[in-house]
Amino acid sequence: MAEAPKALCWDDFRLVMAVAETGGLPAAALRLGLNHSTVFRRLRQVEAMLGVALFERHRSGFTPTPAGEDMVATAGRMDRDVGDVLRRLAGQAPSPAGELRVSTSDTLLSGLLLPVLARFRAAYPRVTLELVIGNAALNLSRRDADVVLRAAETVPDTLVGRRLARIAWGLYGRAEDVMAPGQDPVAQANWVGLDDSMSTLKPAQFLRQSVAPERIACRVNSVRAVAEAVEAGLGIGHLPCFEGDMRPALRRLAPPDPSFASTLWILTHPDLRHAPRVRALMDFAGSALAQLRGLIEGDSPHLLAAREQVGDTQHR
Repeated sequence: MAEAPKALCWDDFRLVMAVAETGGLPAAALRLGLNHSTVFRRLRQVEAMLGVALFERHRSGFTPTPAGEDMVATAGRMDRDVGDVLRRLAGQAPSPAGELRVSTSDTLLSGLLLPVLARFRAAYPRVTLELVIGNAALNLSRRDADVVLRAAETVPDTLVGRRLARIAWGLYGRAEDVMAPGQDPVAQANWVGLDDSMSTLKPAQFLRQSVAPERIACRVNSVRAVAEAVEAGLGIGHLPCFEGDMRPALRRLAPPDPSFASTLWILTHPDLRHAPRVRALMDFAGSALAQLRGLIEGDSPHLLAAREQVGDTQHR
């Protein structure tokens, strides 16, 4: 018991404080940008290290034990001390500089990120961006990338970051076809969709399971290619709302299906999260994309404002 505190780190105190302040593991996981299972496992490890229970588990949530309250109070003091140090050093911190490898998909890059990255570069001109575009999983421990922006339901325990939004998907067709009198744009249309290389996505599974083969006009291995094929008139298809809604030639044919939604994450390796260039992009992109959350989550009342915001940025 006497040696246990030496094995604790600041992240252990932050985790205990997050569980105490939120009253449960899911909310603590959301605050910390971790998986629920990771928070549960790490809390058990801390309790095992200390040899005491830090929380009492009730149906209503987690309540700190006296030992837990002591650790939370210590965490609060540490948090204030860290904040004081960071404020004192803020003027001495090196300006973000150097090469920054950012991995994302072609759809996220063109549909959301390019204007954000342009503004980031204007704010931090000494950072050189290297964009890695694709859908393959990367190994950040080998520095395949410094920062990853991805849509996924789960993320590896080896990465840290936060959820930015839920990506809504809707069914889209050409406006001129939707407005044609006397036609049902869904019942009579051909389909465009994702091929088996994208089979983990719900829209690809829907196409394979629910659309007759003779009605499938085209399969592609890129979400952006689906958008361009629908826009060209090959058929109707499912698209992320931030992609479909930003194309004036397209119209939604149905409300977004919640079962198709995925989570947008911004992630990095724990060893890189305090690097100035990485921290700058994580904060900058997180804040910028939060302003587009309505567009990303398919909230149509935000569509006009989002179009104006993205359009204005792209033409600066």
